[in-house]
Amino acid sequence: MQIKSIRGFKDILPGEVEKWQFAEGEARRIFGLFGFSEFRIPVVERTDLFVRSIGEATDIVGKEMYTFQDRDGDSITLRPEATASIMRAYLEHGLNVQEPVGKYYFIGPMFRHERPQKGRYRQFHQIDAEILGVEDPWADAEILTMLIHYLGGLGLKNLGLQINSLGCPECRAPYKAEIQKFLQGRRAALCEDCRRRLETNPLRIFDCKKEECREALRTAPSVLDYLCPDCLNHFARVRALLDEISLPYAVNPRMVRGLDYYTRTAFEVVAGELGAQNAVCGGGRYDGLAQDIGGPRVPSIGFAIGVERLVLLLPENQNAPRPQVFLAALGEVPRRKAFSLAQELRRADIRVELDYEGKSLKSQMRKADKMRSPYVLILGDEELKRNQVILRDMASKAQEDLSFADIVGKVKTLMAKS
Repeated sequence: MQIKSIRGFKDILPGEVEKWQFAEGEARRIFGLFGFSEFRIPVVERTDLFVRSIGEATDIVGKEMYTFQDRDGDSITLRPEATASIMRAYLEHGLNVQEPVGKYYFIGPMFRHERPQKGRYRQFHQIDAEILGVEDPWADAEILTMLIHYLGGLGLKNLGLQINSLGCPECRAPYKAEIQKFLQGRRAALCEDCRRRLETNPLRIFDCKKEECREALRTAPSVLDYLCPDCLNHFARVRALLDEISLPYAVNPRMVRGLDYYTRTAFEVVAGELGAQNAVCGGGRYDGLAQDIGGPRVPSIGFAIGVERLVLLLPENQNAPRPQVFLAALGEVPRRKAFSLAQELRRADIRVELDYEGKSLKSQMRKADKMRSPYVLILGDEELKRNQVILRDMASKAQEDLSFADIVGKVKTLMAKS
């Protein structure tokens, strides 16, 4: 029986991986412009880190985490998200003392046991960015600006930034109680998961995509009506800064985030092309997370982009690799010389492909055309005797003879013009 991949764990093949490389490369470039440094964290953490940070009543902790005991009997978990791990490392290594304001990004896989669907898998990948140690609304506006700058740099269209304020623990508690009271009389209209959430995590019901739950919440009280003066002022200042730079956004008082650690500013970027599950990115402020995992108070804000969902929005063949020159050799001795020439060109940072099977010139030219190589170097016995190759321009069909000594310089000149 042939062994196949595990359900929800997806191979990323050549032809698609180039889009991933483009998205990741642009993240490193754009985030670097904003002064962010790359962070790398373990795949496995102590389970307690996520229970205390994400929240025991969340679906992630309750139903979705890959948790198991190691040989020492410790409960460990494949990371379901990156923010808690970054905060743990920030505190553990004393970065909060060395650099009280930290700006970091992370790119890598996460793991959740949920129902696989388009753009959402059990091993999925995220691009994360976090500003740690800043409470001022400037940080909120800065990270939102960077996010839109990045997505715009990828060439994405039809995106919408939605923002909300979830308040602080003091003003959110009475709002949660009000939502529970409001929905008790509508309990029968809720789906099974939301009836459970009603008792444990009522704000999570706003995240449900089922139509019956959306309808039950249609006339629910708005969280914005329950914000304390400090939270109202913070949200007003965030919006004023976005207005200052003419960054379009919509206030969505129904938007919440699925993790318990979020406070005040919350946001999503949605894409119409993704259907009902249309969020390509989400994030928010988490001023109490560091205290939840045993550290001092570290006001912070960040976001996570789902890479699988992001690449669905990118055009096909994004930066697909192609050779800059194809070497077509005829005969055993010319093939050996072509192999040597290929290595010389590669040492000069020129992308080269060549035929490994000794096929006919016609077959090799078809292969070069299929690979979209702009130039072909043709080498046979006659060319070898003259210490020359034929350079063919695949677009114009023009040809010229080149000495072996001139090949690298000529090809580099052509590449500089293209």
